[in-house]
Amino acid sequence: MASNLARLVRRPVASLLLLQSYRHVRNFSHHVFPGTWYPSGSKPMREIIRLLPRNSPYQVCSRSFSSENGDLIDAVVPFMGESITDGTLATFLKKPGDRVEVDEPIAQVETDKVTIDVASPEAGVIEKFVANEGDTVTPGTKVAVISKSAANVTHVAPSEEKPSKEAAKPSPPAEKEVEKPKVEPSIEERPKAPSPAPPKATASEPRLPPKERERRVPMPRLRKRVATRLKDSQNTFALLTTFNEVDMTNLMKLRSDYKDAFVEKHGVKLGLMSGFVKAAVSALQNQPIINAVIDGEDIIYREYIDISIAVGTRKGLVVPVIRDAGQMNFAEIEKTINTLAKKANDGTISIDEMAGGSFTISNGGVYGSLLSTPIINPPQSAILGMHSIVNRPTVVDGMIVPRPMMYIALTYDHRLIDGREAVFFLRRIKDVVEDPRRLLLDL
Repeated sequence: MASNLARLVRRPVASLLLLQSYRHVRNFSHHVFPGTWYPSGSKPMREIIRLLPRNSPYQVCSRSFSSENGDLIDAVVPFMGESITDGTLATFLKKPGDRVEVDEPIAQVETDKVTIDVASPEAGVIEKFVANEGDTVTPGTKVAVISKSAANVTHVAPSEEKPSKEAAKPSPPAEKEVEKPKVEPSIEERPKAPSPAPPKATASEPRLPPKERERRVPMPRLRKRVATRLKDSQNTFALLTTFNEVDMTNLMKLRSDYKDAFVEKHGVKLGLMSGFVKAAVSALQNQPIINAVIDGEDIIYREYIDISIAVGTRKGLVVPVIRDAGQMNFAEIEKTINTLAKKANDGTISIDEMAGGSFTISNGGVYGSLLSTPIINPPQSAILGMHSIVNRPTVVDGMIVPRPMMYIALTYDHRLIDGREAVFFLRRIKDVVEDPRRLLLDL
């Protein structure tokens, strides 16, 4: 059988008939007939593969490699999402010669929205990197070459061999040091050079710090995207901000009274964000224009409430979305916020978890912000800004008493939203936060 097969392979016509008899096979390569057929990827092989049927019930899945024995594996950039076409190779997590396991990250690609890991397709040793940090890459771009056979081979680093070779050589600087006194004249014989006069500074030339004290680095793609969107928001919307203040006494007392029972039942801590999310849902239901958006010459009224929560990370600002926040209770909101915030800080949040959103809440109070004017997150029409809680003297029942107070701000698109709706929206937030019982009684 082997000799017959070899004779068929040597004859192109007979081999073509042989291939046509195996119509269920989708792929032929030089691994099937080693050394006796055209190399993989050559024109004759492609012409023969075109003769094979496309509707074969069998499919062959393989990984790309660059050596004839299949030892070298290419690590490529994975699919990054429907709306992402390219990214920047931010950093390498490994070095050439490092041992890697299957699906172990070896590099990170930074996109406009998220950071994606480039994982090793096989276990082995990194032979080399074929891309550089800062390169623009697309899905399928080769980043590194992994060697499977070199996993158990120990190489001697070149830096370890140099000291032994250089130690045997005589040190040439030692000879020069001996001859130095003979060549150089004494200090007394040297003519003194006149010291240069300091440059005269004119009144019109300001003294600027030297360029050596400045450091220029490329802007990350996420920061570029944030900068572009915020500037587009400023150029497109008629931004206007209105303010109010909230007495946090009752909401903080509610959390203090039920925090232990809440954790015991739901397994998550009761925070202040869930109270503000519920208050925002109630205010959006009372003022649906805040949840709408301008699209050309039309107004789109959203019949759903997806609350975006702004989260500041080390790499930049991301805005994950709480889907159908109006259908959630306090525990579900707290669990969702904790999950999304953890993913955002770890850099594992997906694009789907940040897409959409009809209204945004930004809590600058966690950083100590007393007051701010937040910028709208397109394509939304408004954003609520929370701030730090500060004990301030407040008049209650004719008496001045200290109360934990918070300033809240609503930035809105004045093309769509009038000041009346914006003020009513903030008043509803204030009423619900100061008296959470309104949510139970629908007041």
